[in-house]
Amino acid sequence: MAQVELIMPKMGESIMEATILKWVKQVGDSVELDEPILEIATDKVDSEVPSPVAGTIAKILFKEDDVVEIGKVIAIIATEGEEVTPEASPSVADQPSSNGVHEAAKSSPNVSQPAMAKVAVASPVMEVATTSKDGSRFYSPLVRNIAKSENISLQELERVPGSGLNGRVTKHDILNYVQNRTSAPVAAPVHNVATPTPPPAAPKTAAAPSISVSGNVEIVEMDRMRRLIADHMVRSKHTSPHVTSFVEVDVTNIVNWRNGIKADFQKQYGEKITFTPIFIEAVVRAIRDFPMINVSVDGNNIIVKKDINIGMATALPSGNLIVPVIKSADHLNLVGLAKSVNGLANKARNNKLKPEEIQDGTFTLTNVGTFGNVMGTPIINQPQVAIMAAGAIRKKPAVVETEYGDLIAVRHMMFLSLSYDHRVVDGFLGGSFLRRVGDYLEAFDANRTL
Repeated sequence: MAQVELIMPKMGESIMEATILKWVKQVGDSVELDEPILEIATDKVDSEVPSPVAGTIAKILFKEDDVVEIGKVIAIIATEGEEVTPEASPSVADQPSSNGVHEAAKSSPNVSQPAMAKVAVASPVMEVATTSKDGSRFYSPLVRNIAKSENISLQELERVPGSGLNGRVTKHDILNYVQNRTSAPVAAPVHNVATPTPPPAAPKTAAAPSISVSGNVEIVEMDRMRRLIADHMVRSKHTSPHVTSFVEVDVTNIVNWRNGIKADFQKQYGEKITFTPIFIEAVVRAIRDFPMINVSVDGNNIIVKKDINIGMATALPSGNLIVPVIKSADHLNLVGLAKSVNGLANKARNNKLKPEEIQDGTFTLTNVGTFGNVMGTPIINQPQVAIMAAGAIRKKPAVVETEYGDLIAVRHMMFLSLSYDHRVVDGFLGGSFLRRVGDYLEAFDANRTL
């Protein structure tokens, strides 16, 4: 008889916690290998957690809507026919105490002693990882990650007021502090034996603007994904100084080519050919020409990504946004890009994306033209340093250079915009990269064969 710990899985390089949406299985239920046990969510994707073994759910350590750190034990599975006495699921029972699996294991007389011993060993590892150097406070990996990205020292972090249990700093606390942090970090005070230094005052929080709720109004609470998107967008603006450049591109050749081959393309490959894979193809070629646009920032270091992984912002039926990633896009031809774009878009709209399909993007493309917008100023998808928006394609009169002189003709025109991180991408690099994408699109071969 064995006890197997179910661990909250790692969902991406920057994901440090996940929310439990629903327990599909309850205590006492049998599970097969790879059968879903629960549904979880991060700020990027919803996913199911499958069972690593066949057995019976012996204990559930967290309830629905709990936010759990990556690596925490969330359930115990009994294998080899071990008898299990069902007990209340945390979805209807009281929430486990802040000591996590220590208290959960201690409070359950129905889990065998080997299981308790196994759980008790796993927990201290997580506690040590979240303790400050002087041992005075605990910080989750997510809080530490945000503090590092905002250049908040440990001394400054110690002064952030915490609203969590025992004064612990929560994600909301650190984001609220960052949003209202108006001055440079203050050096830790030097204590004088003769004149004790009083403890530093808590940072002043700017008063939120008053909002009138009188009259004919409706108050709608943000859903979980919208709250996470909001945090992600605010954090991006705090992290990167955004600059946006624009170019106008003549895409008449592309429009005419697509109109002429789209029926044959779908018949031959079973896929629709949209403008997105054509745009991605041009972006990939431009990244090869300007590799410093395909980077991220780590403190004072620039990390140059050798892989070209293109994220494509996709609107969901709920109105929210997700960014699936085409891995190694530089290794795909136009047909391969079209299949990847269509496949990921369909998965996104049906909530079928896997965690690895929204990870490791190095550059993002968003098509605001699908909403009828002619241009946009998108917010950078951290930790990337640039994002490009493609506007609506519209017929406009334009000057065309011919061998007989300049003519005014009706052309299909489109605006491209590039928002970039001015810490590492200056106007020359950002503007040159964007112009190169436009050049590749204008030079598209109207006689191109499939």
